[in-house]
Amino acid sequence: MAIPHPQTREFQAFRTNLEYARKMILAGQSLAAFQSPVFDIGDFYRAAWVQAVSAIDHWFHEELYRRVADLAAQDSPGMPYQLTKFELPLAKVEDLRRGTTTLADAVSEHVKAKWANASLQNPRKISEALKLVTEEDIWAKAAVQLNAWNHDRTSLTAQSLKKQYVAIMERRNKIAHDADLLDGDLKRRRPITDADVTDAIDWIERIALAIASVLG
Repeated sequence: MAIPHPQTREFQAFRTNLEYARKMILAGQSLAAFQSPVFDIGDFYRAAWVQAVSAIDHWFHEELYRRVADLAAQDSPGMPYQLTKFELPLAKVEDLRRGTTTLADAVSEHVKAKWANASLQNPRKISEALKLVTEEDIWAKAAVQLNAWNHDRTSLTAQSLKKQYVAIMERRNKIAHDADLLDGDLKRRRPITDADVTDAIDWIERIALAIASVLG
């Protein structure tokens, strides 16, 4: 079953960024036959892995900002509890009093200031951020959605889905921070294949789609 993709600007940017990662895989595959001593084909796959993680991290941020701005603009009594309790600095309150900014802009700008430098690669941090825009248990609902898309051939739970996500993030961190070296070794790196990174990218896309579906 084809899963519909959100048509928002933010999700389209996410898909474009994932496509960059997939092109890195193709580049590695096209050069694999040469077995050059000058470069390691695995580096193309490692770069693709890092790019894909960056893509979903970026999407989480942009989706958060867009939804916060939309909710604040509506000034609805039904907005998520965490957003109703979101505190603005006095400078923003003064701008509101003077009429030099709107509530939506003030809240959106301060959310950006708080979350811009936060890495959204940890399920707990992602849940914390998205509590500003939804009351749903995003990981539990995303797992249910993925099972439904798989016609219940899978039995994902919130915990197993988060475990899958964390495993992808941990490999990214080993690539980005430890040069993907084997533990205790300063020369040999962990093996990586095009199939490994393709699977990781597919998981990243499915997780984003499921969470987008939960957010509505």
